[in-house]
Amino acid sequence: MIARYSRPQMSHIFSLENKYALWQEIEVLAVEAFAELGAVSREEAAWIRAHANFDVAAIAEIEATTNHDVIAFLTNLGQYVDADVPADQPKPSRWVHYGMTSSDLGDTALCCQIVQAFDLILAAVRTLGQSCKRRALEEKDTLCVGRTHGVHAEPMTFGMKFGAWAWALKRAEQRLLDARAQSAARGALSGAVGSYSSIDPAVEAYVCEHLGLTPDPLSTQVIARDNHAHLAAALAGCAATLEQIATEIRALQKTDTLEAEEPFVEGQKGSSAMPHKRNPITCERVCGLARVIKANTQVALDNVALWHERDISHSSAERVALADSFIALDYILAKTQWIIDGLVLYPANMLANLERTRGLIYSSKVLLALVDAGMTREAAYTLVQRTAMEVWSEIQQAQPGPGFRERLEADPEVAARLNTATLAAIFDPWGFLGKVHVLFERLEDLEF
Repeated sequence: MIARYSRPQMSHIFSLENKYALWQEIEVLAVEAFAELGAVSREEAAWIRAHANFDVAAIAEIEATTNHDVIAFLTNLGQYVDADVPADQPKPSRWVHYGMTSSDLGDTALCCQIVQAFDLILAAVRTLGQSCKRRALEEKDTLCVGRTHGVHAEPMTFGMKFGAWAWALKRAEQRLLDARAQSAARGALSGAVGSYSSIDPAVEAYVCEHLGLTPDPLSTQVIARDNHAHLAAALAGCAATLEQIATEIRALQKTDTLEAEEPFVEGQKGSSAMPHKRNPITCERVCGLARVIKANTQVALDNVALWHERDISHSSAERVALADSFIALDYILAKTQWIIDGLVLYPANMLANLERTRGLIYSSKVLLALVDAGMTREAAYTLVQRTAMEVWSEIQQAQPGPGFRERLEADPEVAARLNTATLAAIFDPWGFLGKVHVLFERLEDLEF
């Protein structure tokens, strides 16, 4: 991921320095495991632990000749391990990578990186979820209009929007936890085709235990990539939730709506040509990067089908797509956190928009009241829709005229069944929200 959309802690996880540090630790742990089995002397294992090191630039120089990153790393690591060993003594580096294959090292280290990255993502999701919950409870009584198909539907409260986002983030958290446990925290040191031909399963168990991983039950040189597709889908699901949040805010920030606005800080400029502009650029950035993360799931799915026990068609694509997904998600989580914490609300505009359709949003309550008064549903629907369309026609043409309630009061069929007091109660937005407290009581119990 380009530096513009990268944060230091997550970027470090997928850096060469961190990858090689994990490779080094895996190799040292494997030697120590062999020492536990008596295959390597404890003195040599201790020597390797004390002298193991690497140099990123030197590895790159070696790889320019070997065209093999693991061999280049092992060559450089061996140089450090053997540097101070007397010429007449056996070289301890002979035990490094003993019985292992490249994927034993690379896949196990990658899983360590993924676990590290998941833990950062999970912490950010929980913090964002808590913020959405907090703001939901703060705005539980802030009236606004609900929209379906982009069209005004019925009254609701703005707190419900924040609450829906909090629940979505809770679901994202659970999917991430499942992916971390089931697909990410795995390790494999099982040899060339996964048969333990030159390495004891006890070595694999020892290394995985010390790394906090679970041995893969049957790796065929590689840990199966359906695991990685699972975790990529979990990342994409979280990104889709952030995209949903950002898309809603963008829609609410339109000049014609202006019920909410992402933060606009002092000194910020909205347009190089139009000084008045306050654009939802951060929300748009969240949406754009979410597309990248979602698209990378297809790459992960395509990586599942490898030839026989293993090829490396997945490797090049994975090095880009997997790291980019984690880095981009980490970035947009931070940006969404900033948006939610600083989101500006305009309750007066919400109330103005609530009445913008001259009372049409109360049509469902009128329909039910007429049914309660004895009309058939079909007849009531026809009456209410006819009156509503008269109002809607005038709204479309920006013509003045009586509102929906006034037209209903003047209709003999309605007046015969619904008195003024009943209509007044129907046209109270809080009449729609008598049970909304249940939603916020449930939200109170939501924990991240």
